[in-house]
Amino acid sequence: MSWWKHETAVVDEGAQIGEGTRIWHFSHVMGGATIGAHCTLGQNVFVARGAKIGNYCKIQNNVSVYEGVELEDYVFCGPSMVFTNVRTPRAAFPRNRSEDYVRTLVRYGASIGANATIVCGVTIGRWALVAAGAVVTKDVPDYALVAGVPARIIGWVCECGLPLQFEKAQAVCKECGRRYAQQDAHTVRRLDESTA
Repeated sequence: MSWWKHETAVVDEGAQIGEGTRIWHFSHVMGGATIGAHCTLGQNVFVARGAKIGNYCKIQNNVSVYEGVELEDYVFCGPSMVFTNVRTPRAAFPRNRSEDYVRTLVRYGASIGANATIVCGVTIGRWALVAAGAVVTKDVPDYALVAGVPARIIGWVCECGLPLQFEKAQAVCKECGRRYAQQDAHTVRRLDESTA
Protein backbone atom coordinates (compact mmCIF):
# COMPACT_ATOMS: atom_id res chain seq x y z
CA MET A 1 0.00 0.00 0.00
CA SER A 2 1.56 3.30 -1.10
CA TRP A 3 -0.59 5.35 1.32
CA TRP A 4 -1.05 5.07 5.09
CA LYS A 5 -3.98 5.03 7.48
CA HIS A 6 -4.17 4.90 11.25
CA GLU A 7 -5.57 1.64 12.62
CA THR A 8 -8.76 3.44 13.75
CA ALA A 9 -9.45 4.94 10.31
CA VAL A 10 -11.90 3.25 7.94
CA VAL A 11 -11.33 3.25 4.18
CA ASP A 12 -14.11 1.53 2.26
CA GLU A 13 -13.52 -0.66 -0.75
CA GLY A 14 -13.63 1.36 -3.96
CA ALA A 15 -12.00 4.50 -2.55
CA GLN A 16 -9.14 5.81 -4.69
CA ILE A 17 -6.22 7.13 -2.64
CA GLY A 18 -2.97 8.51 -4.05
CA GLU A 19 0.59 7.70 -3.13
CA GLY A 20 1.94 9.13 0.12
CA THR A 21 -1.44 10.20 1.51
CA ARG A 22 -1.87 9.86 5.29
CA ILE A 23 -5.24 9.30 7.00
CA TRP A 24 -5.33 9.82 10.75
CA HIS A 25 -7.42 8.68 13.74
CA PHE A 26 -11.15 7.91 13.40
CA SER A 27 -11.44 9.17 9.81
CA HIS A 28 -13.75 7.56 7.26
CA VAL A 29 -13.32 7.52 3.47
CA MET A 30 -16.28 6.03 1.57
CA GLY A 31 -16.04 3.92 -1.54
CA GLY A 32 -16.21 6.10 -4.64
CA ALA A 33 -14.24 8.94 -3.03
CA THR A 34 -11.11 10.13 -4.81
CA ILE A 35 -8.12 11.46 -2.86
CA GLY A 36 -4.92 12.50 -4.61
CA ALA A 37 -1.28 11.98 -3.69
CA HIS A 38 0.54 13.33 -0.62
CA CYS A 39 -2.58 14.56 1.17
CA THR A 40 -3.04 14.67 4.95
CA LEU A 41 -6.44 13.96 6.50
CA GLY A 42 -6.51 14.80 10.20
CA GLN A 43 -8.51 13.20 12.98
CA ASN A 44 -12.24 12.55 12.41
CA VAL A 45 -12.31 13.55 8.73
CA PHE A 46 -15.15 12.18 6.59
CA VAL A 47 -14.92 11.94 2.79
CA ALA A 48 -18.15 10.94 1.02
CA ARG A 49 -18.53 8.93 -2.15
CA GLY A 50 -18.19 11.16 -5.19
CA ALA A 51 -16.08 13.74 -3.35
CA LYS A 52 -12.85 14.66 -5.14
CA ILE A 53 -9.68 15.79 -3.38
CA GLY A 54 -6.60 16.79 -5.38
CA ASN A 55 -2.92 16.34 -4.60
CA TYR A 56 -1.09 17.83 -1.58
CA CYS A 57 -4.28 18.87 0.21
CA LYS A 58 -4.35 19.30 3.99
CA ILE A 59 -7.65 18.65 5.72
CA GLN A 60 -7.55 19.35 9.44
CA ASN A 61 -9.55 17.66 12.21
CA ASN A 62 -13.36 17.35 12.15
CA VAL A 63 -13.97 18.24 8.49
CA SER A 64 -16.54 16.49 6.28
CA VAL A 65 -16.07 16.61 2.51
CA TYR A 66 -19.48 15.69 1.12
CA GLU A 67 -20.54 14.46 -2.30
CA GLY A 68 -20.50 17.35 -4.76
CA VAL A 69 -17.40 18.97 -3.21
CA GLU A 70 -14.21 19.13 -5.27
CA LEU A 71 -10.86 20.35 -3.96
CA GLU A 72 -8.12 21.06 -6.47
CA ASP A 73 -4.42 20.64 -5.56
CA TYR A 74 -2.84 22.28 -2.48
CA VAL A 75 -6.14 23.19 -0.79
CA PHE A 76 -6.06 23.74 2.99
CA CYS A 77 -9.19 23.11 5.08
CA GLY A 78 -8.90 24.38 8.67
CA PRO A 79 -10.20 22.59 11.75
CA SER A 80 -13.97 22.07 11.95
CA MET A 81 -14.75 24.07 8.80
CA VAL A 82 -18.01 23.02 7.11
CA PHE A 83 -19.05 22.24 3.55
CA THR A 84 -22.75 21.96 2.75
CA ASN A 85 -24.04 20.15 -0.33
CA VAL A 86 -27.83 20.71 -0.41
CA ARG A 87 -29.47 24.15 -0.71
CA THR A 88 -32.79 23.19 0.88
CA PRO A 89 -32.20 20.37 3.37
CA ARG A 90 -35.19 18.76 5.10
CA ALA A 91 -35.18 15.80 7.48
CA ALA A 92 -38.66 14.87 6.26
CA PHE A 93 -37.66 15.09 2.57
CA PRO A 94 -34.12 13.78 2.37
CA ARG A 95 -31.99 14.59 -0.65
CA ASN A 96 -30.14 11.35 -1.16
CA ARG A 97 -29.55 11.17 -4.90
CA SER A 98 -26.41 12.56 -6.48
CA GLU A 99 -28.45 14.90 -8.71
CA ASP A 100 -29.76 16.64 -5.57
CA TYR A 101 -26.26 17.67 -4.47
CA VAL A 102 -24.95 21.07 -5.53
CA ARG A 103 -21.34 21.28 -6.75
CA THR A 104 -18.82 23.28 -4.74
CA LEU A 105 -15.33 23.90 -6.14
CA VAL A 106 -12.26 25.01 -4.18
CA ARG A 107 -9.55 26.01 -6.64
CA TYR A 108 -5.79 25.45 -6.55
CA GLY A 109 -3.95 26.70 -3.48
CA ALA A 110 -6.98 28.15 -1.65
CA SER A 111 -7.18 28.07 2.16
CA ILE A 112 -10.28 27.90 4.34
CA GLY A 113 -9.95 28.93 8.00
CA ALA A 114 -11.17 27.12 11.09
CA ASN A 115 -14.93 27.00 11.64
CA ALA A 116 -15.71 28.66 8.31
CA THR A 117 -18.87 27.53 6.48
CA ILE A 118 -18.97 27.12 2.71
CA VAL A 119 -22.55 27.16 1.39
CA CYS A 120 -22.89 24.78 -1.55
CA GLY A 121 -22.78 25.98 -5.13
CA VAL A 122 -19.89 28.42 -4.78
CA THR A 123 -16.40 28.47 -6.26
CA ILE A 124 -13.49 29.60 -4.12
CA GLY A 125 -10.83 31.01 -6.42
CA ARG A 126 -7.17 30.14 -6.78
CA TRP A 127 -5.02 31.11 -3.78
CA ALA A 128 -8.01 32.75 -2.05
CA LEU A 129 -8.06 32.87 1.76
CA VAL A 130 -11.30 32.43 3.72
CA ALA A 131 -10.97 33.79 7.28
CA ALA A 132 -11.82 31.68 10.32
CA GLY A 133 -15.54 31.73 11.08
CA ALA A 134 -16.56 33.26 7.75
CA VAL A 135 -19.75 32.13 5.98
CA VAL A 136 -19.20 32.01 2.23
CA THR A 137 -22.47 32.39 0.29
CA LYS A 138 -21.13 33.49 -3.12
CA ASP A 139 -18.09 32.96 -5.33
CA VAL A 140 -14.72 34.13 -4.03
CA PRO A 141 -12.28 35.58 -6.62
CA ASP A 142 -8.69 34.43 -7.06
CA TYR A 143 -6.36 35.88 -4.38
CA ALA A 144 -9.24 37.39 -2.38
CA LEU A 145 -9.22 37.56 1.41
CA VAL A 146 -12.80 37.20 2.63
CA ALA A 147 -14.20 37.44 6.16
CA GLY A 148 -17.48 37.93 7.99
CA VAL A 149 -21.06 36.71 7.90
CA PRO A 150 -21.80 36.71 5.05
CA ALA A 151 -18.20 36.75 3.80
CA ARG A 152 -17.04 39.86 1.95
CA ILE A 153 -13.75 40.81 0.32
CA ILE A 154 -11.60 42.66 2.86
CA GLY A 155 -8.30 42.47 1.00
CA TRP A 156 -6.04 40.41 -1.22
CA VAL A 157 -3.33 37.85 -0.48
CA CYS A 158 -0.18 36.60 -2.15
CA GLU A 159 0.28 32.97 -3.13
CA CYS A 160 2.52 32.67 -0.06
CA GLY A 161 -0.45 33.78 2.08
CA LEU A 162 0.61 37.26 3.20
CA PRO A 163 -1.68 40.28 2.67
CA LEU A 164 -0.95 42.50 -0.33
CA GLN A 165 -0.83 46.30 -0.24
CA PHE A 166 -1.78 47.86 -3.58
CA GLU A 167 -0.49 51.23 -4.78
CA LYS A 168 -1.73 52.44 -8.16
CA ALA A 169 -3.24 48.98 -8.78
CA GLN A 170 0.13 47.25 -8.31
CA ALA A 171 1.47 45.17 -5.42
CA VAL A 172 4.70 43.34 -4.61
CA CYS A 173 4.71 40.81 -1.79
CA LYS A 174 7.15 41.93 0.90
CA GLU A 175 7.92 38.31 1.78
CA CYS A 176 8.47 36.54 -1.54
CA GLY A 177 8.55 39.31 -4.19
CA ARG A 178 5.68 38.02 -6.33
CA ARG A 179 4.02 40.85 -8.28
CA TYR A 180 0.30 41.49 -8.80
CA ALA A 181 -2.05 43.84 -10.64
CA GLN A 182 -5.57 44.78 -9.56
CA GLN A 183 -7.79 45.07 -12.62
CA ASP A 184 -11.03 46.01 -10.82
CA ALA A 185 -12.75 45.62 -7.46
CA HIS A 186 -13.09 41.86 -7.96
CA THR A 187 -10.04 40.91 -10.03
CA VAL A 188 -6.38 40.52 -9.10
CA ARG A 189 -3.88 38.68 -11.27
CA ARG A 190 -0.26 37.70 -10.84
CA LEU A 191 2.08 39.50 -13.23
CA ASP A 192 5.14 37.23 -13.15
CA GLU A 193 3.47 33.81 -13.24
CA SER A 194 5.55 32.56 -16.15
CA THR A 195 8.77 33.02 -14.17
CA ALA A 196 7.68 31.07 -11.07
